[in-house]
Parts: sequence; structure tokens; C-alpha cells
Amino acid sequence: MEFTKYSGDRNPVTIAVVGAGLRGRQYARLAAARQARIVAVAEPDPERRAAFARTHDIPAGAVFDGWEAMSAAGRLADAAVIATQDRLHVEPAVALARQRYHLLLEKPMAPTEPEARRIAEAVEAAGVIGAVCHVLRYTPYTKALKATMGSIGDLVSVQHLEPVGWWHQAHSFVRGNWRREDESGPMLLTKSCHDLDWLAYVVGDTPSQVASFGGLAHFHAGKRPHKAAARCVDCEVEPTCPYSAVRLYKAEDGRLRWPVDAVTDDPRDLGRALQTGPYGRCVYDCDNDVVDHQVVAMQYNGGVTATFTMTAFTPMQRRQTRLFGSHGSIEGDGRHLTVTDFRTGTTSTVDTGEHEDGHDGGDEGLVAAFVAAVAAGDPTKLSSDMATSLASHRVVWSAERARLTSTVVRL
Repeated sequence: MEFTKYSGDRNPVTIAVVGAGLRGRQYARLAAARQARIVAVAEPDPERRAAFARTHDIPAGAVFDGWEAMSAAGRLADAAVIATQDRLHVEPAVALARQRYHLLLEKPMAPTEPEARRIAEAVEAAGVIGAVCHVLRYTPYTKALKATMGSIGDLVSVQHLEPVGWWHQAHSFVRGNWRREDESGPMLLTKSCHDLDWLAYVVGDTPSQVASFGGLAHFHAGKRPHKAAARCVDCEVEPTCPYSAVRLYKAEDGRLRWPVDAVTDDPRDLGRALQTGPYGRCVYDCDNDVVDHQVVAMQYNGGVTATFTMTAFTPMQRRQTRLFGSHGSIEGDGRHLTVTDFRTGTTSTVDTGEHEDGHDGGDEGLVAAFVAAVAAGDPTKLSSDMATSLASHRVVWSAERARLTSTVVRL
């Protein structure tokens, strides 16, 4: 299939952004740093919309309060970044693909397989480049791991851990936007589709069988301490609670950083936000229902086995992975790789470097690859396409089905 290149040899790749929240702003900033030009935005929040337009000098005629208005204006750019909430991906993705926008779609694709399939089919039918933001594929650490794997012989099995972090779980998956399956999706999809996609990339294969176990162990009313209040600012237990919103969202030096900037746009307003907004609630008095721990066991078509553990009850750290091969093993912590050679008994360490930007350099790597792919009309500059992402999402839905039915699911 021939893919459309960008709009002109002397012009930068042009991008429209749908959703000017944290992720939309991050991808736009990184694209602009790669000499792409942000030429349109669709965002329902008027303050975010105005701030985004000012940052990228977007003219008023290309600033919209929703993707529908943007779509009605015709094709305004070579590509579109879709960074809306998870349940609002499908319609703009399908509509803009049909208008021949190349698409960079925030993960997960969609909450359900039929919706995700609609997106993949729309991208295929339109003949445009489509990529899901599986940023872990694009980190220097992942590149080094892939390059090192040949030294351990045949890969036999993998252990992979996602240490979500106790306070991150409380912020995003108990108090925050991803706390309820009916409003976003299951935890394995909204948080860990990254990891199951990454495992498929590292193993170089897709699973044939999946089993899973897990649940909501701690963040519910049954674990609520005696005398706990509905809000942390009113609670006598708060000083000793590991999930204190007062402690978590303290704005240091009057500057806003994540996760505080998800709570308020003005540090002077933080007290009121914790008194009235969702992020000030007691973690034992929320309406959350997604799991706080889950284990997935997989067998791949080629015979490799893998286990994946997602848990809230850790420090917030980089992912940790152990790969076991016929001639050696690798232990990785997201930055360092410790390689043991069974033939010599020696151990060596690879330091892949410190990368402060999003997802250990994965955000930058993804955006650079997407801009290059659009500029060249060459989807092979990306490590996956929509069909590949759909396949790894299917593993997530199969694992959830396995967990809920206590069965082994065959893909």
C-alpha cells in the first residue's frame, strides 16, 4: 500500500491535536521540537483550549471546541494526535482517518474489541499511517534490551513487573479518571496494555493461551480506618495515612508539577480543590472498582512462557524484567541490564542512561518516529501499526475474561 507523504518538500509536517490535556500537550511539545508544526486544536475546556492555541500560535479559525467542528472544517493537517479520554477515541479516530489524517492515538485504543477494530479497519481502509502510543517500545532501554537478547540463546521464559506505586494508584485509579471500569476500562487495559504490548515486542510473538488472577484488595470501604473522614482535609487519621491527599498534593515552591497539575491549575486554589474536588476524597470512600493487583500468565505461539504482575503496593518505580534464555539471563530495572553468560559464568552490566523526559525517553522516541514516518510516508519507521496494537489489546481483553471466569483463554 502506498502512503501519502507530508504536504510539501519544504514544509514541516503539520499536526492537529484533539484533546489538549496532559498527554496532548506533551505530544504537541515533542512534535514541535522535531520541527513539526501544530496547526489546529480541538478541546472542550476553554482555558486549556486558549492556552494551547497561544503556546503554538494557532489562528482562531483553527481552534475548535470539539473534534466534530474540526472534522467539519475539512483536512487541516497531515496528521492528527488524538489524546482524549479513553472512551472518546473511536469517533474522532474513525472520522479523521476517513479524512486521510495520519493518526497518533493515545493508548488504549478503545475500551472494547469491536470499537478498537473499527479504528484499525478505518485506518486500513483509508490507507493512512496509524500508531498507538505504546511508548515503552521507543525507550533507549528497550532498544538496548532487544540488542542484548541475542547473547542469551533461545528465550525460554520472562517475568515482568509493573510497580504502579501506592500513591500513583491512589491518584489515578482510586480518585482519578481511570478509577471505574464503566468510565474508562479495566486496569489491565488503561494502565498495563503498555506492558502486554511491550512483552509481545520483546518476545517477538503473540500469546496463544492466557490465564489471570487479581482483584481489589485494599481500596474499598472494608479497609477504612476507624474515625476516617470522607475527605483528607477533615480527617484525624490523615497524618498517618499513606494515601493522604494533603501530603501527596502539596505544591512545592508554588510550582505545579504532576500530579498536582491534574488537581488544579492554580496552586493557590489547592486547598479548595481538595475540599470539593475528586482528588481530596478518602481512598476508602471513593466509587472506584478497578483492581489494585493482577497477575497474567501467558504461553506464546512459539512456546515461550511469561508472567506479568501489576500491583499498587510498591514504590513508583521503573518496570522490572527478568529474561531466561538457554545460554544466559538478563535482569532489567528500566535503566540497567545485568547479563549473565552461562558459558563463562561472567556477569556484565549495561547502563542505558538517565532520561528525564516522559516514560524514560519513550515519549520523545515515539513522536520522533511518528513525525519521520509521516514525513517519508513510510510506516516502517514505527515499530508497530494499528493491527499490531489491536493484537496486543486482544491479549488484555482475553486476560480479563480469564480473570473473571477463572479459566484459561485461548486466543
